[in-house]
Amino acid sequence: MKATREAYGEELAKLGKKNKNIVVLDADLAGATMTKHFKKEYPKRFFDMGIAEQDMMGTAAGLVISGKVPFASTFAIFACGRAYEQVRNAIAYPKLNVKVVGTHAGLTVGEDGASHQAIEDISLMRTMPNMVVLSPCDEEETKWAVDFASKYEGPVYLRLTRPKVENIYGENAEIIVNGFDEKETTKIQKRNIKPKFEFGKAVIHGSGKDATIIATGVEVQEALKARESLLKEGINVRVLDIHTIKPIDEEAIIKCAKETNKIITIEDHSVIGGLGSAVCEVLSENYPVKVTRMGVKDKFGGSGKWHELLEKEGLVAEDIIKVVKG
Repeated sequence: MKATREAYGEELAKLGKKNKNIVVLDADLAGATMTKHFKKEYPKRFFDMGIAEQDMMGTAAGLVISGKVPFASTFAIFACGRAYEQVRNAIAYPKLNVKVVGTHAGLTVGEDGASHQAIEDISLMRTMPNMVVLSPCDEEETKWAVDFASKYEGPVYLRLTRPKVENIYGENAEIIVNGFDEKETTKIQKRNIKPKFEFGKAVIHGSGKDATIIATGVEVQEALKARESLLKEGINVRVLDIHTIKPIDEEAIIKCAKETNKIITIEDHSVIGGLGSAVCEVLSENYPVKVTRMGVKDKFGGSGKWHELLEKEGLVAEDIIKVVKG
């Protein structure tokens, strides 16, 4: 188990050796965002901007002009909230090659409480022209996302979370994934799966026709757990792992709407403006069907252990199972 923020810090340090133009900026949170790994290896390419997120974004934009590839990291609530105007006007508007990394997103910030729980960040960033939005679910997918962002020419928002989560892909993965033979057994098995992650393309788990669960971030793990439990009852669902929120995989979403009886979205984010809204936009214009959106309702979060907060908001596997059966 590893937090996506940890995977980010480790992968960024590795990429720093390959690409000398990568620089990292942080807002006095290197120990939390895990950019401390890059700082240790390349201190001259690391800039601690202090608690000045707006200045950090403007500085990152300036570094692009001198040929650098800046990763600007802080908590999602500050990257997307406090520095929104600077991200919009200094980075997205001129389409500059800045990677905005928001860690500690969603309810999974836990005990830090509602003031630090960014449950609007996907909405804010995906409506911004020129901005790519990535939301990986585990260590392996985060490594891909960081590597992709470093090579992509243009602004990217990378959404990461605080807690350690189960690995779905790669070595020691313990959740059902592509290629699992549903007819033989429904037990969770260790798998060494490394799918080819593609920009803008969902990872599809299974081909069940009873329902499709479309998930992103930490909710992918919950969706796969629900799928495994439902298989034991003879209910066969498929799961779409949406690691790229923008541009979203319209083809996969439409295909699933045509082939399955139910469409359910789930996210550690507000139901307004996030993944669920994006899916509804695609289907309303191409293949109108009912979509059940699972997420944080029109409210703020609270303080508590991260998984207990997900349970409180009805965002764990057991809740998904109820919706599928309902």
